[in-house]
Amino acid sequence: MKLSKSIDFQPKLFSALRNYSRATLTSDLMAGLIVGIVALPLAIAFGIASGVSPEKGLITAIVGGLIVSLFGGSSVQIGGPTGAFIVIVYGIIAKFGIEGLAIATFMAGIIMLVMGLLKLGTVIKFIPYPIVVGFTSGIALTIFTTQINDLFGLGISDLPADFLSKWGVYFRNFGQTNLWALGVGVLSILIIALTPKISKRVPGSLVAIVVMTVAAYLLRRYADVDAIETIGDRFVINASLPKPAPIKFNMATINELLPSAITIALLGSIESLLSATVADGVTGDRHNSNTELIAQGAANMVVPLFGGIPVTGAIARTMTNINNGGRTPLAGVIHAIVLLLILLFLSPLTKHIPMACLAGVLVVVSYNMSEWRSVRSLMHNPKSDVVVLIVTMVLTVIFDLTIAIEVGLVLAIILFMRRVMESTSINVVRDQLEVHHDGERHDQEISIPKGVEVYEIEGPFFFGIANKFDEAMRRVGGSSKIRIVRMRKVSFIDSTGIHNLEIFIRSTQKEGRVVILSGVGEEVRATLEKAGTCDMVGHENVCDRIDKAIARAEEVLKTI
Repeated sequence: MKLSKSIDFQPKLFSALRNYSRATLTSDLMAGLIVGIVALPLAIAFGIASGVSPEKGLITAIVGGLIVSLFGGSSVQIGGPTGAFIVIVYGIIAKFGIEGLAIATFMAGIIMLVMGLLKLGTVIKFIPYPIVVGFTSGIALTIFTTQINDLFGLGISDLPADFLSKWGVYFRNFGQTNLWALGVGVLSILIIALTPKISKRVPGSLVAIVVMTVAAYLLRRYADVDAIETIGDRFVINASLPKPAPIKFNMATINELLPSAITIALLGSIESLLSATVADGVTGDRHNSNTELIAQGAANMVVPLFGGIPVTGAIARTMTNINNGGRTPLAGVIHAIVLLLILLFLSPLTKHIPMACLAGVLVVVSYNMSEWRSVRSLMHNPKSDVVVLIVTMVLTVIFDLTIAIEVGLVLAIILFMRRVMESTSINVVRDQLEVHHDGERHDQEISIPKGVEVYEIEGPFFFGIANKFDEAMRRVGGSSKIRIVRMRKVSFIDSTGIHNLEIFIRSTQKEGRVVILSGVGEEVRATLEKAGTCDMVGHENVCDRIDKAIARAEEVLKTI
């Protein structure tokens, strides 16, 4: 399905159904059932950790997962709530309430939808890797921090929002640790870690929740142990899919929530496309980034109408889908249906799940998210990458994700420009010019006539280099009558580069000298033509090879 030539919207479900078979249906049914079961504890845990009720996490996985599978650009992507959003969602709710979260999520959906319509899906994938690792690791550490209260059963009701203050409160209250809760949490972590050694098909988080829930229930009923807090002690679970409710917008809240919405959109886009790319590497398929962004945007516009939290592609659930035979979006649809049936008919049982058990699940999630191996390997990379990684991670932990992404991107851009500037050189040659086998000429050396200087720019001529060129020209004296600017290695030139080049041309011409441009490629020449630079220097003085530029210089010397 393709709406128009200008909109890249081709849901994978439509193409997958053309050659659908019974064998594929069987595989998708099995994969969807297993992924639905795997998603159950994670959806509940992510919902509670984000500051909403357990069923809101399930609703997000049901509605968001269904839309992503129906209209997404990946055959195997599973959408739903993820740990990456816990920090930002919790912060929005604390400051603006559920209504503020709904507005921010809806706006984020619009942003993602527009990015998909504008075909920016491929651009999103160029976010520097150290930034992705930095904020992912920072989020993992923050998630781990938020679970200490329930893991140790400290019972602290008014925890500070910031990282350092939170740990200060923890250290002052570790003396009142609930050993029952700590035991449940530790055993949950051990079960999750050991289950894959017995069976890789059965999710360890589900085994931990079932075992610990049964144990807590038996202890409470038959041993009068009521020190283990459960979901039912803290929340009232509504076992139904709510009717969509309108979102009330006002400009003041929109302006305040716009930075958070941008962060949700950017983070959701990165995580979704990263998940789809990883899935492509396993299945051999190729996802459509723009279609995926449109679907993710639509999901995030619809989910808040049902009271849900942000939706994105979930790497762990997507890989579970692939490993269990899922190959078409129908597996994702089935996963959403399975969760819906659990919500409608089995959700009352979830009130017996211990909070410490969910904390254990999230501790494992945070460990898997931490990417400590990637952090360790990046430490051996160039210093600029290490700086971006550390700054992004620290800002994510100490401040918030919005600031971390903004500063991380700006820092990465600055360091990248610095690296380009360092690799770009400007040389002045007056006697012999070395000419390599680069397509210009096959001679090893070429003599420069007396009265001619060659200024060679090696690298892109953009705003970062333009000032460097200007400074180099100011330092050069000489009595040359002709100046040749050799641009064979200039891959592109921007407006600042053009501006500085034109200043150089005017000042040279004012001194009665002639400027010749050499080695000008087709794209750079087209840019100079459009800017009027070729008219300024004279079209006869714009050459595509250095030998032609030297020959032109010799002609001009005869007339001077």
